Amino acid sequence: MQMYEALRASGYDGSYGRVCAFVRQWKDKRDQNPQRGAFVPMSFEYGEAFQFDWSCEYVFISGLRRRIEVAHMKLAASRAFWLVAYHMQSHEMLFDAHARSFTAFGGIPRRGIYDNMKTAVDRVGPGKERAINARFHAMCNHYLFEPEFCNRAAGWEKGIVEKNVQDRRRQIWYEALRIRWESLDVLNVWLSERCYQAWHELRHPQWPELTVADALQDEQPRLMQNPKPFDGYIEQPVRVSSTSLIHFQRNRYSVPTEHANHVVSLRIYPAFLSIVADGGEIARHSRSFDRYQTFYDWRHYIGLVARKPGALRNGAPFLTMPEPMQRLQRHLLRQEGGDRVMVQVLSATPIHGLEAVLVAVELALESGRPSADHVLNILARLKSPATRQGGKVQTAIRLRIEPLADVDRYEQLRLQPGQEDDHVE
Repeated sequence: MQMYEALRASGYDGSYGRVCAFVRQWKDKRDQNPQRGAFVPMSFEYGEAFQFDWSCEYVFISGLRRRIEVAHMKLAASRAFWLVAYHMQSHEMLFDAHARSFTAFGGIPRRGIYDNMKTAVDRVGPGKERAINARFHAMCNHYLFEPEFCNRAAGWEKGIVEKNVQDRRRQIWYEALRIRWESLDVLNVWLSERCYQAWHELRHPQWPELTVADALQDEQPRLMQNPKPFDGYIEQPVRVSSTSLIHFQRNRYSVPTEHANHVVSLRIYPAFLSIVADGGEIARHSRSFDRYQTFYDWRHYIGLVARKPGALRNGAPFLTMPEPMQRLQRHLLRQEGGDRVMVQVLSATPIHGLEAVLVAVELALESGRPSADHVLNILARLKSPATRQGGKVQTAIRLRIEPLADVDRYEQLRLQPGQEDDHVE
C-alpha cells in the first residue's frame, strides 16, 4: 500500500491490483534464485534472550532533515520491541536505550545478543573471544544479564532484531518521515506510543492466535526484576579556560569562575552534562548536538563581577539573565556607580534564591525608582517570618500564679474606711 501511494504521488494512474501482481511476481523470482542461502530456524524460551541493534534513519526535526540513530531492542520469545531515537551512537546513548527498553518490557531476560559494535567490544578475537568494553561490562553486571556476541558477518544470529529494523522502516518510519517534529523528545514520545500500539495490533509469528502484547504478558513473569536504572554516564577530564568555559564536541559551557584554569571532571549523559569538582556537582547544562554554540549560566560569574563590576556592562553571560533583571540593569547603569549597585542585587541571588530575587526586583521596578537598597529591603520583608494576628507571643517570662477575675476586690477598694460610698449606685 505504501508503494502504491508513493507511485500515485509520482503520477502512476494504474490500480492497486497491478502493483500487488508485480510485487508477487518479483517475490516469486527472488525466491527461485539459487544463490539464496539456507538458515536454521531459531527458537527461544520466555525470558531467555533479547536482541539489540542500531539503525540509521532520517527525519525532519526543527525544520531540518537530520540523520538520527535508532536503538532497537526486541525480546526473542514474545517479539515485543522498543525503539528509542538518538543523535549518535555512543556509550551514554546505549546505556539509556537499555534502561528505557527494560522499563517498557517490565523486566530483563537472562541473555543479550549483540553484534560486535564498538561501544560494547574493544577487540574481536578468534571465534567467540571478545575484549568487552569496561563500561558496557559494568552495565551488564548491573542488570545481571549475560552478553553474547555474534560471529563476524553473521547477522542471521540476531535475525529477529534485523528483521525488526526492516519492518519498522516500512511501518513506523514511513509515518515518521511525513511529520515535522519539534524536538527529538517529542519524537521519542510518539515512538513509545506507536510501539505500544503495534504490540496490540501485530500477531505473534509462531502463535497467530496471540498478539505480541499477549505473548509479552506471558513472558513477563519469566523476566528478571528490573533494578534502578544504570547510571550510564561517560566521564572525562576537561580544563576550564580563563573565561570559565569548558569545551565539549565543539560547544562551550560555563562553570563557576572559581574553577577557572583548573581541571574538572565532565560527566556526559544523553540529555545533559554534569561538571564535577571537589566531590560535588558544580554546574549542569542541557546538552546540545549543534556546533559552535556557547551556553552561559550568568550565576557562575557573580563572584567575578563582585571584584570587577565594570565587566557587568558588556558581559556576555549577563545577556542570559531573566528579563526583569535586565530591565533593572538598564535602569541602574544609567546612574553613576550603577554597576556596583547591580552587583549587590546579583550577590543576593546565591543567598536568597533566584525566585525570591525576581519577585523583589519586579516589586522594585513597579515603584518607579528601583535601587539595590529597595530590592534588599523587599527581600528582607519577604524572608521575615510573618506574625499571625491573635497568636501567642513567645517570651522567656513565665507566670507562677495565673490571675483570677474577682469583682469583690473592686468593692473592697471602693468601701475603704473614712470614704463616702454614696457616689456609686
